[in-house]
Amino acid sequence: MTIDEMNKVKESRGYSFAQLSEYTGVPVVTLQRILSGTTKNPRKATLDAIEKVLTGDESVYSGKAYSYEEKSITTMSGLDNEPRMLCESSPAFGEKKNGEYTIEDYYALPEDKWVELIDGYFYDMTAPRPIHQIISSHIFYSIYNFIRENKGSCIPLCSPVDVQLDCDDKTMIQPDIIIVCDEDKIKDRVIYGAPDFVLEILSPSTRRKDMFIKSEKYCNAGVKEYWMVDPKTKTLIVYNFMDDDVIPIKVPLEGEYPLFMYDGKLKINLTEIAESIDRFAR
Repeated sequence: MTIDEMNKVKESRGYSFAQLSEYTGVPVVTLQRILSGTTKNPRKATLDAIEKVLTGDESVYSGKAYSYEEKSITTMSGLDNEPRMLCESSPAFGEKKNGEYTIEDYYALPEDKWVELIDGYFYDMTAPRPIHQIISSHIFYSIYNFIRENKGSCIPLCSPVDVQLDCDDKTMIQPDIIIVCDEDKIKDRVIYGAPDFVLEILSPSTRRKDMFIKSEKYCNAGVKEYWMVDPKTKTLIVYNFMDDDVIPIKVPLEGEYPLFMYDGKLKINLTEIAESIDRFAR
């Protein structure tokens, strides 16, 4: 099956990249690069996974079933494995609905409301658990100390910090940890543009958003490297967006793991993170 044929079937069935990623198990950014022709020599196993879905029974892989945004609105019952939106529409902003909100609306929210704005959609964020903060602190200070000891010019920052990722008025996110190497992006209220490095610590309420929606956003915005720490499975998931064939690397929280953007010289002790999970994640 050629790339052109894959694109035609994808379009005829109405699959979004997020849907096709869900059905195939292939990351969104990898699908985008393969189907756009950016990746010249994709792996056979990846192509086989895509072809299996696109040539399969559509009643099993049902096209136009949902998008992640639509599913989020209709699953407000509190399922922990779905990204949860504030509401489909809010009287506070007139007749606006999800998809129409702007950064002006973001700043108009009450101070005790913690959300992210992605492509005009509000996503609710719950207060981080202690283990979340422990993991974040461990990784942040490892990065901070390395940069300081090596007299690096990049700036590490940890949440809460607003990141106007796309430099537009439709997206404002709060990653757990970022590294910014272009000081011009550091404004009075926000980081204006894509950080070089982003780390998110997965939680039941943010897992899908961080793994699917935000990974695509980070890649398209120009983030070089994206890490996700999953306390539930004790794994680290890494995207090196500087690599043409964007395949996520998944490793257990054991030993040390290097940051690609520092040529492997900056390493994070994953064993210590796992020990903290065992000790505090009750």
